[in-house]
Amino acid sequence: MKVSGFDYNLPQERIAVYPPEERGSTRLEVLDRSSGEIGHARYTDIGRFLGAGDLLVLNNSRVVQARMHGSKTSGGKVELVLLEKHREEQERVMYRGRLKAGDVIVAHGQELIVRFVEGEGVAVLEAVSGEALSAVFARYGQTPIPPYLQRNAEEVDRERYQTVFAEIPGSVAAPTASLNMTPRMLEELRLKGVGIAYVTLHVGLGTFMPIRVDDLSEHVMHREFYSIPERTVAAIRSARERKGRVVALGTTVTRALEHAAESLLDGDGHEVLEGEADIFIYPGYRFRVIDSLLTNFHAPRSTVLMLTAAFAGKELLRKAYGEALERNYRFLSYGDSMLIL
Repeated sequence: MKVSGFDYNLPQERIAVYPPEERGSTRLEVLDRSSGEIGHARYTDIGRFLGAGDLLVLNNSRVVQARMHGSKTSGGKVELVLLEKHREEQERVMYRGRLKAGDVIVAHGQELIVRFVEGEGVAVLEAVSGEALSAVFARYGQTPIPPYLQRNAEEVDRERYQTVFAEIPGSVAAPTASLNMTPRMLEELRLKGVGIAYVTLHVGLGTFMPIRVDDLSEHVMHREFYSIPERTVAAIRSARERKGRVVALGTTVTRALEHAAESLLDGDGHEVLEGEADIFIYPGYRFRVIDSLLTNFHAPRSTVLMLTAAFAGKELLRKAYGEALERNYRFLSYGDSMLIL
């Protein structure tokens, strides 16, 4: 299967560059896989499509202030985005600019030294002071909004590029399908008898990295740490026993649940399930855990678009995207949403 099969024309004016004025005020395209019908609603209408016994699973990972700009003491500007711990006080970062081992970067008065460059725009850095580099980023970093927004982070992003239930720090990109969810909506779902459960999957920048091969079978997916708490494991097993639907709020939840499918479905103990999700889901994949998916409108040729196509069906998704473009839906992280039943 070729990457080119997931290309489409996304006009720049269809990209939501800023969040809506009010959280939850966005539109919702609804796909029924069994009938092939496409409907249109509001994000706040989600409760119309879920019922008692269904289970909505959300990602409670919190976005960290992961982007910083600095200058090399030898000259030249560098942009840094925190990725993950390497060891001790060292961190793996993605960078823009030119770096080599031994370079010293000054950012907000802090000196950072490049220990080595891994390639693909990734290097390992540490603070000269000996302070944990993650603490330096926490103090001086900016919100790491997606590069396709083509602007610098602003104060509005600190609040709105974060879900209302974000709890556990670790993501360098938001689980964006949840950005429009509100406490009121969650309470209304609970009152209706819909279960609410959480997983933690720390989103990495790999979600924005382009696929560099033509054949999807050759693509190596990035890894992302996830944890599924005991109560969520129990809730998923209970929902399936009652014939309720497991509704994934976003592709990050989907990746965590499907990566842990064997333990979720075949286990019977009370345990926390943890791992590193490196699962690459594209058409032909057989979903084992999730029954419905609430997600964004994704960028062309992206792995999250391929996951969505695997769940919805490639042709139905193509039709739905075409209709969304005709109806002036807003695309990508701050945009409108799609519910696939």
